[in-house]
Amino acid sequence: MSNKVYRIGQIVPSSNVTMETEIPALLRSRETIARERFTFHSSRMRMKKVTKEELEAMDAQSLKCAQELSDARVDVMGYACLVAIMSMGRGYHCVSETNLHEETVKNDAPAPVVTSAGALINGLKVLGAKKVAVITPYMKPLTEMVVDYIEHQGFEVVDYIALEIPDNLEVAAQNPKNLLDIYKRLNLEGVDVIVASACVQMPSLEAIDAIEKESGIPVTSAAVCTTYEMLKKLGLDTKVPMGGALLSGKY
Repeated sequence: MSNKVYRIGQIVPSSNVTMETEIPALLRSRETIARERFTFHSSRMRMKKVTKEELEAMDAQSLKCAQELSDARVDVMGYACLVAIMSMGRGYHCVSETNLHEETVKNDAPAPVVTSAGALINGLKVLGAKKVAVITPYMKPLTEMVVDYIEHQGFEVVDYIALEIPDNLEVAAQNPKNLLDIYKRLNLEGVDVIVASACVQMPSLEAIDAIEKESGIPVTSAAVCTTYEMLKKLGLDTKVPMGGALLSGKY
């Protein structure tokens, strides 16, 4: 019996170079213990600087990207920019996911849609989080929007760190191992989950396991939660959306 091949579609900012490495890395890891196989397909929205104005203009391009990916008959589609969704207003991930899905239906190629913003919220719920600590690369005003968005979804953000990096390529160039020192600046009292990267452009996979072991607190990221949510949409559910669980194949 041949392995089923799933087509993973991603709507990514034009300057994003991380989601097309981290999501494949997570799913390739899964392939070592599961029969399913995955191929990866992207469509891009223009964005260079992580500002509210550029994010809003970029989001307007997402419907066209959904059309293009549905031409390829992808099995699931992911919108890979958390802050673009969260900067558009509370609960906007529901609006975006509905609008993008409708575009695939209009194109006679209906596909489930995941946003990294919605995936992070759902991942925190699956983990049973009530109090969280968050690391972002964004400027402080955008980070405050992210914090407000998360708290509006029913979580308490005990503490956060904004690295204040406006250039999106510079965000991608960050060494994920630096997070092993950065997270120690967080107030972790009473925290249920650490979000090592609330940004799908800031690499974090190499640090997630180590932070979890050092802190004794479950650790996740926007990229990990997005991967988990994609698997759910495909009917390939895993137990928890933690980086260590996915990377080590412990489902």
